[in-house]
Amino acid sequence: MSGVGSNFTVLAVITAISYLFLGWTATLFISLLWFICTEGRYRSVLVNIKMAPRDLSTSINFLKYAFTIKYWEWKGWTTPQVLLVHANRHPDKAAIVHESSTFTFSQVEEYSNRVANYFKAQGIKRGDAVAIFMEARPEYVCLWLGLSKIGAVSALVNTNQRSNVLAHSLQVASCKAVIVGTELSSHIKEILSSIPDVDIYLTGKDKSKVDLKGKDLDSGLQSSSTDPLPKDIALAKMTDKFAYIYTSGTTGLPKAAVMTHCRFMFMVVSTNKVVNITEDDVVYDPLPLYHTAGGLLGIGQALLCGSTVVIRSKFSASNFWNDCIKYNCTVAQYIGEMCRYLLALPEKPEEKQHKVRLIVGNGLRPQIWAQFMKRFNIERVGEFYGATEGNANLMNGYNKIGAVGYVPWFAVPVYPVTLVKADPETNEPIRGENGLCIKCETGEPGILIGAIKKSQPSSHFSGYADKKASEKKIIRDVFKRGDEYFNSGDLLVRDECGYYYFKDRTGDTFRWRGENVATSEVEAVISNVVGLRDAVVYGVEIPNVEGKAGMAAIVDEQKQLDIGQLENGIKNSLPSYARPLFLRVIEQVPLTATFKLKKLDLQSEGYDPSKINDPLYFMDAKSGKYVTLTPQLFQEIIEGKQRL
Repeated sequence: MSGVGSNFTVLAVITAISYLFLGWTATLFISLLWFICTEGRYRSVLVNIKMAPRDLSTSINFLKYAFTIKYWEWKGWTTPQVLLVHANRHPDKAAIVHESSTFTFSQVEEYSNRVANYFKAQGIKRGDAVAIFMEARPEYVCLWLGLSKIGAVSALVNTNQRSNVLAHSLQVASCKAVIVGTELSSHIKEILSSIPDVDIYLTGKDKSKVDLKGKDLDSGLQSSSTDPLPKDIALAKMTDKFAYIYTSGTTGLPKAAVMTHCRFMFMVVSTNKVVNITEDDVVYDPLPLYHTAGGLLGIGQALLCGSTVVIRSKFSASNFWNDCIKYNCTVAQYIGEMCRYLLALPEKPEEKQHKVRLIVGNGLRPQIWAQFMKRFNIERVGEFYGATEGNANLMNGYNKIGAVGYVPWFAVPVYPVTLVKADPETNEPIRGENGLCIKCETGEPGILIGAIKKSQPSSHFSGYADKKASEKKIIRDVFKRGDEYFNSGDLLVRDECGYYYFKDRTGDTFRWRGENVATSEVEAVISNVVGLRDAVVYGVEIPNVEGKAGMAAIVDEQKQLDIGQLENGIKNSLPSYARPLFLRVIEQVPLTATFKLKKLDLQSEGYDPSKINDPLYFMDAKSGKYVTLTPQLFQEIIEGKQRL
């Protein structure tokens, strides 16, 4: 007899005897006690009891979020209609603050209406893509919001992109036009031959000094109508896309991830409810507006939830707390690297004179979590996890150090995000004899996946503008035939309390300076610079530093590599975050029996000159040049004495 059958037989006997001699009340109590104590269930019950306050709070927050989204869905609203509610409710309240400029909710509404009317007159139609390539300021938000009112899709281009990468970003989204900030106009001029059919609209100061032909957007908007376009807005559905957010992938060039209204709403409102951000809060958002975290999650607290959001053109560690004091901020956004920068600064009174009670972001390392909260007097951390294009999102709003989120035991059926076992060499899910994937046990690392459910808008996978790239992120026949899951490509681990912890990224990307670096893109640049020699790029860890620093192993059989030439080529072709910090010159690339590069071997060997005989170099931050990596320099890097 099987273990399960035997257990049920024993339970039946116990129930019968208890009923005969003790009655139903005692029988129920004894049966429950037996069930709990069998097969170690008591441990699970005790954990659930311990987590009950957290799980009750989570349930309440989920109901608040679900009611809000369902109400908007019932009303048929998208982002512009929700904003209009706030604009009507408190028209003169500050929505977006930037330096000395403030846009009230009514001004955001009026400016975005000007944008909608102007571009409609220019012939931009529903579904057309318009790129936005400019530094952060309130107008940036109003531009994509206005374009969404006529059904256009804004491609929010990373301002660090240059040359062929920039051209690719416009091409992959099939952009009909590009809005260019005068401060970045020279970079568009460099690629004009690659985008001959793309209309150019200039915005910003000193247009007379710009050597780029295009329409004057600012003067056009001044004469444009502020009247709303209710008929155009009413045509939109929650599942419609309104933006492309660029994310690095294993192909080496940026992918245009699709952002829909419902995904935007889910992301913003769920975060808002979990960490309790209110309309009275002032949110400090020093992150780039072309990224999901700053440009959507942060800005969404104003557009969808009615808070005031303070933005900054570029992050400044020395001004972080000064800004929070100046603008009376009560909530601040972060990425892990920023937290390290702030901790590295000398202590000053301002860092505890602010009103910030909550920080929200991702990548806060467990090693500095408690230290950060104590030093800067932060009550609460809202650490989240989520891929721009994915549906597997998590959030830890309860100060659980190191956790990126959690899923209560009772929520697993309705929020099917889980971990599956993966092959460490291929990064592919491991399948059992039945051909289906295998769930990870508690404490076992695995790939995070999220169920794709057509019946639930928040579980949709919108993917990328490139359909083939989207297809690669979907796993089929996971737990039953015909099901579909989004593959995050990230390794996480789950503890018995339902908390998830980030372990590593699979595939050919790593994260540095808050950016995803595509190794194949960097490999292609290096190979071109050094005369098409083979090059392998991978991420390596530096103690107490967020993310992984780039390292390149370059083949130089003839020992003719010109480090100076390589250095200049890298600087001219790659943004700062993608430039390898370490170089290793090797005689040949190690290959597997199937001719695959052994990146894992190189990665595990790292950059310790006492263990590696090959020439090693390090990019010195002061000179900007590659210098020989000596044992002394290595020690300084490990001890945090070298500027990175």
